[in-house]
Amino acid sequence: MSDENELHHIPLSFEKAIQVTVPQEKVDYYINLVHGNCLEKLLELERHSIHLIVTDPPYFLDGLDNKWKKGQADCVRGSGLVGGLPVGMKFDPRQGVALQGFIHNVGQKMIPALVPGAFAVVFSQPRLSHRMAIGLETAGFEIRDILAWHFTKRAQFKAFGQEHFVDKKDVSKREREEIKCALQGRKTPQLRPQFETMILAQKPREGTFVDNWIEYKTGLINPKASLDGKAPSTVMRVEKPERDKYNGHLTVKPICLVEHLIRLFSLPGQVVLDPFLGSGTTAVAASRTQRSCIGIEVRKGYIKIAENRIKKETQS
Repeated sequence: MSDENELHHIPLSFEKAIQVTVPQEKVDYYINLVHGNCLEKLLELERHSIHLIVTDPPYFLDGLDNKWKKGQADCVRGSGLVGGLPVGMKFDPRQGVALQGFIHNVGQKMIPALVPGAFAVVFSQPRLSHRMAIGLETAGFEIRDILAWHFTKRAQFKAFGQEHFVDKKDVSKREREEIKCALQGRKTPQLRPQFETMILAQKPREGTFVDNWIEYKTGLINPKASLDGKAPSTVMRVEKPERDKYNGHLTVKPICLVEHLIRLFSLPGQVVLDPFLGSGTTAVAASRTQRSCIGIEVRKGYIKIAENRIKKETQS
Protein backbone atom coordinates (compact mmCIF):
# COMPACT_ATOMS: atom_id res chain seq x y z
CA MET A 1 0.00 0.00 0.00
CA SER A 2 2.96 2.30 -0.52
CA ASP A 3 1.51 3.60 -3.79
CA GLU A 4 -1.30 6.07 -3.07
CA ASN A 5 -3.14 4.99 -6.20
CA GLU A 6 -2.54 1.29 -5.75
CA LEU A 7 -5.34 -1.03 -6.82
CA HIS A 8 -6.04 -3.96 -4.50
CA HIS A 9 -7.54 -6.78 -6.55
CA ILE A 10 -8.79 -9.63 -4.38
CA PRO A 11 -10.01 -12.64 -6.43
CA LEU A 12 -12.52 -14.62 -4.42
CA SER A 13 -13.21 -18.32 -4.56
CA PHE A 14 -16.94 -18.80 -4.45
CA GLU A 15 -16.65 -22.00 -2.42
CA LYS A 16 -14.91 -20.08 0.39
CA ALA A 17 -17.53 -17.33 0.65
CA ILE A 18 -19.59 -17.67 3.82
CA GLN A 19 -23.35 -17.55 4.33
CA VAL A 20 -24.00 -18.20 0.67
CA THR A 21 -26.24 -20.89 -0.80
CA VAL A 22 -24.25 -22.62 -3.54
CA PRO A 23 -26.12 -22.46 -6.86
CA GLN A 24 -25.99 -25.10 -9.52
CA GLU A 25 -23.57 -23.03 -11.58
CA LYS A 26 -20.45 -21.43 -10.19
CA VAL A 27 -20.42 -17.61 -10.21
CA ASP A 28 -17.02 -15.93 -10.50
CA TYR A 29 -16.58 -12.54 -8.91
CA TYR A 30 -13.89 -10.24 -7.55
CA ILE A 31 -13.32 -7.35 -5.15
CA ASN A 32 -11.31 -4.29 -6.22
CA LEU A 33 -10.31 -1.88 -3.45
CA VAL A 34 -9.16 1.45 -4.89
CA HIS A 35 -7.43 4.11 -2.79
CA GLY A 36 -8.10 7.62 -3.99
CA ASN A 37 -10.60 10.44 -4.41
CA CYS A 38 -13.81 9.15 -5.98
CA LEU A 39 -14.19 12.34 -8.04
CA GLU A 40 -11.03 11.25 -9.84
CA LYS A 41 -11.35 7.47 -9.71
CA LEU A 42 -14.92 7.38 -11.03
CA LEU A 43 -13.62 8.85 -14.29
CA GLU A 44 -11.37 5.82 -14.73
CA LEU A 45 -14.25 3.32 -14.70
CA GLU A 46 -15.27 1.74 -17.98
CA ARG A 47 -18.52 3.01 -19.46
CA HIS A 48 -21.52 0.76 -18.75
CA SER A 49 -19.50 -1.46 -16.41
CA ILE A 50 -21.47 -1.04 -13.15
CA HIS A 51 -24.86 -2.66 -12.40
CA LEU A 52 -25.59 -1.21 -8.96
CA ILE A 53 -24.29 1.47 -6.59
CA VAL A 54 -24.73 1.15 -2.83
CA THR A 55 -22.97 3.87 -0.87
CA ASP A 56 -22.98 6.00 2.26
CA PRO A 57 -21.48 9.40 1.36
CA PRO A 58 -20.12 11.76 4.01
CA TYR A 59 -22.84 14.07 5.32
CA PHE A 60 -20.31 16.75 6.33
CA LEU A 61 -21.49 16.68 9.92
CA ASP A 62 -18.03 16.73 11.42
CA GLY A 63 -14.58 17.99 10.56
CA LEU A 64 -15.98 21.31 9.33
CA ASP A 65 -14.80 24.82 9.96
CA ASN A 66 -17.13 27.79 10.52
CA LYS A 67 -17.63 28.11 6.75
CA TRP A 68 -18.69 24.45 6.44
CA LYS A 69 -15.55 23.49 4.61
CA LYS A 70 -14.07 20.06 5.20
CA GLY A 71 -11.01 20.24 7.42
CA GLN A 72 -8.83 17.75 9.24
CA ALA A 73 -11.68 15.49 10.28
CA ASP A 74 -9.51 12.92 12.05
CA CYS A 75 -8.08 15.58 14.34
CA VAL A 76 -11.45 17.14 15.06
CA ARG A 77 -13.05 13.80 15.90
CA GLY A 78 -10.49 13.22 18.58
CA SER A 79 -11.71 16.19 20.59
CA GLY A 80 -15.40 15.50 19.98
CA LEU A 81 -15.96 19.17 19.25
CA VAL A 82 -16.54 21.29 16.17
CA GLY A 83 -16.28 25.00 16.78
CA GLY A 84 -17.19 24.58 20.44
CA LEU A 85 -20.18 22.31 19.80
CA PRO A 86 -20.35 18.50 19.90
CA VAL A 87 -19.64 16.71 16.64
CA GLY A 88 -22.63 16.75 14.30
CA MET A 89 -24.61 19.34 16.26
CA LYS A 90 -23.60 22.55 14.54
CA PHE A 91 -26.51 23.55 12.31
CA ASP A 92 -26.29 25.77 9.28
CA PRO A 93 -28.65 25.66 6.25
CA ARG A 94 -25.63 26.17 4.01
CA GLN A 95 -24.55 22.66 4.91
CA GLY A 96 -27.40 21.19 2.86
CA VAL A 97 -26.63 23.41 -0.12
CA ALA A 98 -22.97 22.36 -0.03
CA LEU A 99 -23.94 18.69 0.22
CA GLN A 100 -26.30 19.01 -2.74
CA GLY A 101 -23.53 20.49 -4.88
CA PHE A 102 -21.08 17.80 -3.81
CA ILE A 103 -23.49 14.94 -4.56
CA HIS A 104 -24.38 16.53 -7.89
CA ASN A 105 -20.70 16.41 -8.89
CA VAL A 106 -20.33 12.82 -7.72
CA GLY A 107 -23.55 11.80 -9.47
CA GLN A 108 -22.42 13.24 -12.78
CA LYS A 109 -19.33 11.05 -12.59
CA MET A 110 -21.27 7.92 -11.55
CA ILE A 111 -23.80 8.08 -14.39
CA PRO A 112 -21.47 7.10 -17.30
CA ALA A 113 -20.17 4.00 -15.51
CA LEU A 114 -23.67 2.64 -14.84
CA VAL A 115 -25.50 0.54 -17.39
CA PRO A 116 -28.90 1.95 -18.40
CA GLY A 117 -31.59 1.22 -15.82
CA ALA A 118 -29.11 0.55 -13.03
CA PHE A 119 -30.02 1.63 -9.50
CA ALA A 120 -28.08 3.69 -6.98
CA VAL A 121 -28.99 3.35 -3.30
CA VAL A 122 -27.53 6.31 -1.40
CA PHE A 123 -27.74 6.57 2.38
CA SER A 124 -28.52 9.97 3.85
CA GLN A 125 -29.22 11.65 7.14
CA PRO A 126 -33.02 12.28 7.13
CA ARG A 127 -32.86 16.08 7.36
CA LEU A 128 -30.49 16.23 4.38
CA SER A 129 -32.19 13.59 2.23
CA HIS A 130 -33.98 16.17 0.08
CA ARG A 131 -30.65 17.77 -0.77
CA MET A 132 -29.16 14.36 -1.55
CA ALA A 133 -32.10 13.55 -3.83
CA ILE A 134 -31.96 16.89 -5.66
CA GLY A 135 -28.21 16.55 -6.18
CA LEU A 136 -28.67 13.10 -7.73
CA GLU A 137 -31.63 14.22 -9.82
CA THR A 138 -29.86 17.24 -11.30
CA ALA A 139 -26.91 14.94 -12.10
CA GLY A 140 -29.17 12.86 -14.36
CA PHE A 141 -30.72 10.22 -12.09
CA GLU A 142 -34.42 9.51 -11.73
CA ILE A 143 -35.55 9.44 -8.08
CA ARG A 144 -37.68 6.31 -7.78
CA ASP A 145 -38.31 6.14 -4.03
CA ILE A 146 -37.17 6.96 -0.50
CA LEU A 147 -36.30 3.97 1.68
CA ALA A 148 -35.88 3.90 5.45
CA TRP A 149 -33.43 1.90 7.55
CA HIS A 150 -35.26 1.54 10.87
CA PHE A 151 -33.38 0.78 14.10
CA THR A 152 -34.24 1.11 17.78
CA LYS A 153 -31.04 0.46 19.70
CA ARG A 154 -27.96 2.64 20.18
CA ALA A 155 -29.85 5.74 19.06
CA GLN A 156 -28.72 8.67 21.19
CA PHE A 157 -31.12 11.48 22.12
CA LYS A 158 -29.02 14.50 21.12
CA ALA A 159 -31.33 17.42 21.92
CA PHE A 160 -29.71 20.22 23.94
CA GLY A 161 -31.15 21.91 26.98
CA GLN A 162 -30.99 25.72 27.07
CA GLU A 163 -30.17 26.40 30.72
CA HIS A 164 -26.48 27.09 30.09
CA PHE A 165 -27.42 29.76 27.54
CA VAL A 166 -29.77 31.34 30.05
CA ASP A 167 -26.96 31.41 32.62
CA LYS A 168 -24.87 33.50 30.21
CA LYS A 169 -27.52 36.18 29.77
CA ASP A 170 -26.71 39.55 31.30
CA VAL A 171 -29.74 39.67 33.57
CA SER A 172 -30.36 39.21 37.26
CA LYS A 173 -30.38 35.80 38.89
CA ARG A 174 -34.10 36.11 39.48
CA GLU A 175 -34.75 36.82 35.79
CA ARG A 176 -32.65 33.82 34.81
CA GLU A 177 -34.74 31.57 37.03
CA GLU A 178 -37.92 32.99 35.57
CA ILE A 179 -36.69 32.29 32.02
CA LYS A 180 -35.74 28.71 32.95
CA CYS A 181 -39.16 28.21 34.50
CA ALA A 182 -40.80 29.50 31.32
CA LEU A 183 -38.74 27.13 29.16
CA GLN A 184 -40.03 24.12 31.17
CA GLY A 185 -37.01 22.02 30.22
CA ARG A 186 -37.47 22.40 26.49
CA LYS A 187 -34.61 21.40 24.19
CA THR A 188 -33.38 21.91 20.63
CA PRO A 189 -35.46 20.27 17.82
CA GLN A 190 -33.67 16.92 17.67
CA LEU A 191 -35.79 13.89 18.47
CA ARG A 192 -34.21 10.54 19.20
CA PRO A 193 -33.20 9.20 15.76
CA GLN A 194 -34.51 5.76 14.82
CA PHE A 195 -34.09 5.70 11.06
CA GLU A 196 -31.84 6.75 8.21
CA THR A 197 -33.07 7.45 4.72
CA MET A 198 -31.84 5.86 1.53
CA ILE A 199 -32.41 7.56 -1.81
CA LEU A 200 -33.36 5.04 -4.49
CA ALA A 201 -32.15 6.60 -7.73
CA GLN A 202 -32.04 5.06 -11.18
CA LYS A 203 -30.13 5.80 -14.35
CA PRO A 204 -32.70 6.33 -17.13
CA ARG A 205 -33.40 3.06 -18.90
CA GLU A 206 -33.39 2.41 -22.64
CA GLY A 207 -36.85 1.64 -23.96
CA THR A 208 -39.37 -0.22 -21.83
CA PHE A 209 -38.58 -2.03 -18.60
CA VAL A 210 -38.62 -5.31 -20.54
CA ASP A 211 -36.40 -4.00 -23.32
CA ASN A 212 -33.87 -2.66 -20.81
CA TRP A 213 -33.87 -5.92 -18.83
CA ILE A 214 -33.29 -8.04 -21.92
CA GLU A 215 -30.33 -5.89 -22.91
CA TYR A 216 -28.73 -5.05 -19.53
CA LYS A 217 -30.41 -7.16 -16.79
CA THR A 218 -31.10 -4.02 -14.76
CA GLY A 219 -34.02 -1.77 -13.92
CA LEU A 220 -36.33 -4.25 -12.18
CA ILE A 221 -36.40 -5.41 -8.56
CA ASN A 222 -36.37 -8.93 -7.14
CA PRO A 223 -39.70 -9.36 -5.26
CA LYS A 224 -38.37 -12.54 -3.63
CA ALA A 225 -35.65 -10.63 -1.77
CA SER A 226 -36.94 -10.27 1.78
CA LEU A 227 -35.68 -9.38 5.22
CA ASP A 228 -38.65 -10.81 7.12
CA GLY A 229 -40.27 -13.38 4.85
CA LYS A 230 -42.69 -10.78 3.47
CA ALA A 231 -42.66 -8.77 0.26
CA PRO A 232 -39.82 -6.20 0.31
CA SER A 233 -40.95 -2.84 1.64
CA THR A 234 -39.58 0.68 1.90
CA VAL A 235 -38.98 0.25 5.65
CA MET A 236 -36.10 -2.11 6.48
CA ARG A 237 -35.85 -3.02 10.16
CA VAL A 238 -32.28 -3.95 11.08
CA GLU A 239 -30.49 -3.04 14.32
CA LYS A 240 -27.21 -1.15 14.25
CA PRO A 241 -24.16 -3.43 14.36
CA GLU A 242 -21.85 -3.63 17.33
CA ARG A 243 -18.65 -1.74 16.64
CA ASP A 244 -15.56 -3.91 16.23
CA LYS A 245 -12.51 -2.82 18.21
CA TYR A 246 -10.34 -2.78 15.09
CA ASN A 247 -12.85 -0.76 13.07
CA GLY A 248 -12.96 2.91 14.01
CA HIS A 249 -15.42 3.93 11.31
CA LEU A 250 -18.23 6.02 12.82
CA THR A 251 -21.13 4.94 10.61
CA VAL A 252 -20.72 1.23 9.84
CA LYS A 253 -23.86 -0.16 8.22
CA PRO A 254 -25.24 -3.67 8.98
CA ILE A 255 -23.92 -6.21 6.50
CA CYS A 256 -27.30 -7.96 6.31
CA LEU A 257 -28.97 -4.68 5.30
CA VAL A 258 -26.52 -4.07 2.47
CA GLU A 259 -26.84 -7.73 1.42
CA HIS A 260 -30.60 -7.24 1.17
CA LEU A 261 -30.17 -4.14 -1.00
CA ILE A 262 -27.77 -5.97 -3.29
CA ARG A 263 -30.12 -8.95 -3.69
CA LEU A 264 -33.06 -6.62 -4.27
CA PHE A 265 -31.49 -4.56 -7.03
CA SER A 266 -28.91 -6.77 -8.79
CA LEU A 267 -28.05 -10.29 -9.96
CA PRO A 268 -25.22 -12.69 -8.98
CA GLY A 269 -22.12 -12.00 -11.04
CA GLN A 270 -22.94 -8.34 -11.61
CA VAL A 271 -20.73 -5.49 -10.42
CA VAL A 272 -21.57 -3.33 -7.39
CA LEU A 273 -19.81 0.01 -6.90
CA ASP A 274 -19.29 1.89 -3.63
CA PRO A 275 -17.49 5.21 -4.24
CA PHE A 276 -17.34 5.87 -0.47
CA LEU A 277 -16.32 2.41 0.70
CA GLY A 278 -15.37 3.30 4.27
CA SER A 279 -14.43 0.15 6.16
CA GLY A 280 -15.74 -2.16 3.44
CA THR A 281 -19.28 -3.24 4.36
CA THR A 282 -20.47 -3.10 0.74
CA ALA A 283 -17.52 -5.23 -0.37
CA VAL A 284 -18.24 -7.84 2.32
CA ALA A 285 -21.93 -7.92 1.41
CA ALA A 286 -21.10 -8.26 -2.28
CA SER A 287 -18.82 -11.21 -1.63
CA ARG A 288 -21.53 -12.93 0.40
CA THR A 289 -24.03 -12.48 -2.41
CA GLN A 290 -21.75 -13.52 -5.29
CA ARG A 291 -21.39 -10.05 -6.79
CA SER A 292 -18.20 -8.32 -7.81
CA CYS A 293 -17.45 -5.05 -6.05
CA ILE A 294 -15.37 -1.98 -6.80
CA GLY A 295 -14.84 0.09 -3.68
CA ILE A 296 -13.23 3.54 -3.73
CA GLU A 297 -11.97 5.05 -0.47
CA VAL A 298 -9.91 8.18 0.11
CA ARG A 299 -8.49 7.08 3.48
CA LYS A 300 -5.75 4.50 3.35
CA GLY A 301 -6.50 3.24 6.87
CA TYR A 302 -10.03 2.26 5.87
CA ILE A 303 -8.71 0.45 2.80
CA LYS A 304 -6.59 -1.70 5.12
CA ILE A 305 -9.58 -2.45 7.35
CA ALA A 306 -11.70 -3.37 4.32
CA GLU A 307 -8.95 -5.60 2.96
CA ASN A 308 -8.71 -7.44 6.29
CA ARG A 309 -12.49 -7.87 6.49
CA ILE A 310 -12.60 -9.40 3.00
CA LYS A 311 -9.73 -11.78 3.78
CA LYS A 312 -11.47 -12.82 6.97
CA GLU A 313 -14.60 -13.63 4.94
CA THR A 314 -12.79 -15.81 2.42
CA GLN A 315 -10.71 -17.63 5.03
CA SER A 316 -13.72 -18.74 7.06
